[in-house]
Amino acid sequence: MSSLELAIKGFINHCKFEKNLSDKTIRAYQTDLNQLQKFITDRNFSLDITTISKLELRSYLEAISILKPKSIKRKIATIKAMFNHLEFDDIISTNPLRKMRIKIKESKQLPKVLNIQEIQKIFKSVYRANITIENNSYSYFAELRNIVVIELLFATGGRVSEISNLRDSQIDLNTGQVIISGKGSKERIIQICNKETIALLKKYRRISQDKIKAAGDYFLVNRFNNKLSDQSIRYIVSDLSKNAKIPMHVTPHVFRHSFATLLLEKDVDIKYIQSMLGHSSIMTTQIYTHVNKEKQRQILSTKHPRRDFSTEDYDS
Repeated sequence: MSSLELAIKGFINHCKFEKNLSDKTIRAYQTDLNQLQKFITDRNFSLDITTISKLELRSYLEAISILKPKSIKRKIATIKAMFNHLEFDDIISTNPLRKMRIKIKESKQLPKVLNIQEIQKIFKSVYRANITIENNSYSYFAELRNIVVIELLFATGGRVSEISNLRDSQIDLNTGQVIISGKGSKERIIQICNKETIALLKKYRRISQDKIKAAGDYFLVNRFNNKLSDQSIRYIVSDLSKNAKIPMHVTPHVFRHSFATLLLEKDVDIKYIQSMLGHSSIMTTQIYTHVNKEKQRQILSTKHPRRDFSTEDYDS
């Protein structure tokens, strides 16, 4: 008999040491599978992995049906991945999910984006702080670092975890190249071309060298000389956006969405945007092909073929 607990442990080890998945993905898998194990235990179902069938899994799906569709899809994907692994290793004969027809409708939501005027308001607000006179105070360091956070998010279109995990050794300020470690340990290079951004990063590096070294080469650090966490970056972005009087709730991912959308509006080929965002599939990037109302009005007012003729032409 192979217990569910042992099966979960074996699958997690497989993900860690054979597939080399990120710590974040591993934690998500562990959480999802622990929830499944708790459900099976609470319902007094057999914990023998070979006896778990579509009946038990269907009951579990009913129990989690109150969650958001995106969360349900993720949990199903996790369970399916584990059972596929067990089937491949001949621990079970067939993945029970193969015999289930699961269709979950997820409403398509367009990403929230900032227009260029809102981006400018945030930049104007963060640069308004007095960072021109260098001093040794923590408040000066924090103000400078927070501006660096905004600049990096907008310059690279990186995910919050990618920005927080940036190491000093991945940033070449002579060439402007930033190596970003993305999902699945895939690396991509983003070129920072703006001279003001490069100058700011150089100033931050100069005054933060000791802190960066103490943090183990992480570029963005906190007051305790530790890596700046994802959550800290979220707080920084939210606070700076509120200070700029931006009405919507702004997150690091809003900067990522804005990066992609504004490039698209500049007629950048979507394949280049896909590469810069680190999307493995063009289908993921295509959500940015939506056009905001202002851009739509601009296009239709200047490009619509109805402008090519007038009814006055028919009065003669």
